[in-house]
Amino acid sequence: GPSGCGKSTLLRCIAGFEKPTNGRVKLRSNEIKGPGIDRMMVFQDFEQLFPWYTVLGNIVFALKVTKMIATAKERKEIAKHYLKMVGLAGFEDLYPHQLSGGMKQRVAIARALSVQPRILLMDEPFGSLDAMTRSTLQEELIRIWKETKVTIIFVTHNIEEAIILGDQIIVFEANPGRVKEVIKNTLSRPRSPEANDFSQIWERIHKLLGFKNRERVLEERNLIRLFQEERELSLLPHL
Repeated sequence: GPSGCGKSTLLRCIAGFEKPTNGRVKLRSNEIKGPGIDRMMVFQDFEQLFPWYTVLGNIVFALKVTKMIATAKERKEIAKHYLKMVGLAGFEDLYPHQLSGGMKQRVAIARALSVQPRILLMDEPFGSLDAMTRSTLQEELIRIWKETKVTIIFVTHNIEEAIILGDQIIVFEANPGRVKEVIKNTLSRPRSPEANDFSQIWERIHKLLGFKNRERVLEERNLIRLFQEERELSLLPHL
């Protein structure tokens, strides 16, 4: 949905950071009245890690404050397990300032998963990443989701990202913020943007968001893809 329609506000209500002005948020019949380790959040901001802790230390800290694990040795073993899951084995002793944006987001995901939440809340976590890193992390997130079976509620402005990741796509509209439509995404994985069914869902969402000229929609989409491909090619000499 458009900016200001309440996507992030809803996420914060589910997390327990804010209280809804009307209605209630429930998880398994229990009303959410505040934050809890059964709901963990990953933000867009790269600086969500503690700069004075190492990569390993950031995850160990989460395990320590939640008091889930009794011994320091067990906390380190669990932290290393989740770092391996997100592809950061061997980077345990680095500090956040030594990491790229994509690596910081991997650490944030590992930290959130380490306390084994029922729900992982993600507020545009890949929004500030370049196209290549974003695509890689989308694939990694799908792999992690399959491995952990955790429920993920993911906010994005990117229609393609929503179709690639989501089994249910909830389209919001603003003034006042509300759910406009819920689309069940039955495309098989892996999902290719080149598939006809993918394009049909993309066009449907684009129309729901207020863009009704089909030719202009396709033109804009092709331009975006061309820009992304050119950007990725420009990065190849530096890999």
